[in-house]
Amino acid sequence: MAEFKYEITEKIAVLSQSANGWERQLNLVSWNEREPKYDIRDWSPDGTKMGKGISLTHDELAILKGVLEEMDI
Repeated sequence: MAEFKYEITEKIAVLSQSANGWERQLNLVSWNEREPKYDIRDWSPDGTKMGKGISLTHDELAILKGVLEEMDI
């Protein structure tokens, strides 16, 4: 498996926490020293392990924000 680098450049919010301590977080993350993207994924309590997630550019996040504002939640 190829190695990759990541750096959480800004912790924005904890969206939820499971019983075993893993947190679903919204962060700005730089993957392989690229421009940071908004990232939603689960992180272990010590922050050394991560689950699958999704990364969004600023433009993609703005579109998602608009969609969410239009939803009846």
